[in-house]
Order: sequence, then structure tokens, then C-alpha cells
Amino acid sequence: MNKIKRMKNFVMKATRKIKQKVCYSIQVLQDNSGMSVIELLLILVVLIALILIFKEQLTNLVQTIFDKITSESGKI
Repeated sequence: MNKIKRMKNFVMKATRKIKQKVCYSIQVLQDNSGMSVIELLLILVVLIALILIFKEQLTNLVQTIFDKITSESGKI
């Protein structure tokens, strides 16, 4: 009888601890205070990757725009 009571107490304590850990895990998952930082970092990584991939095309585009500005400014 005493053995059954000890097992019951052990199971109850283990169940309580598991329930507490599950509740804590749910709270951590629902807390999204750091999400904005992660989102900004991901956006920056994507922008830097795009700039590196299209570096030559972007350089040519900017150069063409500045050439057009300087040639058009003489008409003013």
C-alpha cells in the first residue's frame, strides 16, 4: 500500500513538472518581442545579397543616370 502511495505521489509531481514546463514553453513561443530584430536582420541579409548579385548592373545604371544628369544640366 505504501509503495502505491509513493508511486502516486511521484507520478503527480512528475505530471505537475511536465505541465509547468509545457506552460513555460508555450509562453516562450508566444513571446515575439525579438521578432522585429530578426526580421530586420533577414531583410538586410537579403538586400546585401541582392546588391552583391546585381552589383555590375546597379553600377551601370547609376553611371548612366549620372551621365544623363550631367548632359541634361547643360541645357538648363
